[in-house]
Amino acid sequence: MKVLVTGGAGYIGSMLVGRLLREGYEVRVLDALLYGGESLLPVWSDPAFEFRGGDIRDADIVASAMQGVEAVVHLAAIVGDPACARAPELARAVNLHASLDLIDAAERSGVRRFIFASTCSNYGRMADPEGYVTEDSPLAPVSLYAETKVAVERALLGSGPTRALAATALRFATVFGVSARMRFDLTVNEFTLSMVRDRRLVVFGEQFWRPYVHVRDVAGAVLHVLRAPVASVGGEVFNVGSTTQNFQKRQLVDLIRGWAPDADVEYVARREDPRDYRVSFAKISERLGFATTATVRDGVAEVAALVSAGIVPAAPGTA
Repeated sequence: MKVLVTGGAGYIGSMLVGRLLREGYEVRVLDALLYGGESLLPVWSDPAFEFRGGDIRDADIVASAMQGVEAVVHLAAIVGDPACARAPELARAVNLHASLDLIDAAERSGVRRFIFASTCSNYGRMADPEGYVTEDSPLAPVSLYAETKVAVERALLGSGPTRALAATALRFATVFGVSARMRFDLTVNEFTLSMVRDRRLVVFGEQFWRPYVHVRDVAGAVLHVLRAPVASVGGEVFNVGSTTQNFQKRQLVDLIRGWAPDADVEYVARREDPRDYRVSFAKISERLGFATTATVRDGVAEVAALVSAGIVPAAPGTA
């Protein structure tokens, strides 16, 4: 199978591309390289790898990239609440309008499968603070990032079986772990970097819940969907993560303490957080047999080792 991965040079994309190639897929990446392309160096010479440079807002580039592919994994986006808040018009153009155009282009090109990277942030805040949200829970996006994801999900899945392509939305938990295109603006990675390198962390709203998933397991979930029968995944939504890996922020700090016992952590009280959710991941486990392979503790250990080895830049003002 030939797979088009949009955003294939990114944090998740670079991990996924390598995994797909090792599993015998042909992979074409479409990426504007806003953060550079060094993450693709490990796969550049693979004969099954192909790169197309360009923006998903460019209809001609998208149409060309779609030729001959059987599946699309759509990761390209302005990612996260802060980035979308800083550039709302760009976020809507890329995350919403370009995504809808990409879906239409995939249908016109005869693509069989379309996997859309969505987010558990779509749930917003749990109605029952003691419970868990599922794929059937109401969506209550409280950020522009989540609003665009919900809108694309509804457009992608709203037509159900009348669509020519089998569409699947994957709502990722907050991702963590080491990738070829590293990110330190994600909670586990950020907390670990700050506590291990800077010995200082400020935590806002330590009591609120989030689910977490390793970047390697995100790639594994995409593979499970690609391998599954169309009848099992077409028109479906799956939360991606592990129910055991829901944590409060204070629990993350306690876990990281093992690698940074002398870090100064300041807690800033917040009575309300618009995003507070524990997520059940039973559906993807029961339907597709998917199970995560790494815990948050595993991710903290590898990020802490990365930081301690000096692979990431030193903190500002330090030697």
